[in-house]
Amino acid sequence: MGYTFAMIPIHPRLKLWLDLGDALAVAAETGARRVHHALHRRSQAVGRTRRPGSATPMWNVCTTLLRQELQIYGSKARLARYLGVPRQRINDFLTGRRRLPDAELTLRLLHWLAESRAGRNPAL
Repeated sequence: MGYTFAMIPIHPRLKLWLDLGDALAVAAETGARRVHHALHRRSQAVGRTRRPGSATPMWNVCTTLLRQELQIYGSKARLARYLGVPRQRINDFLTGRRRLPDAELTLRLLHWLAESRAGRNPAL
């Protein structure tokens, strides 16, 4: 901001207070920008899907169990048909780790896993 009082004579004691006021105004403006930036960034992240990684430990365990179950030839294709998604999407979820399924697909994945581990065909 900076106030210039070139035309008005200022007492030396007042100059110190004006400079201090200037510094406080700049600090307040900087703080307000930081708060606005932090809140704006947080509001953009609301509703976004998480990415697989260290922040998703439960998903990491689930993918490990699913990968063990999907080692049988043709099991990824059967799982994809059961879920109603392309086989490549299964690869994205489990191997590529680029996506996370929505809630309904996650529940269906868990159901498929439980049925497969029990020796039953989940597609029936």
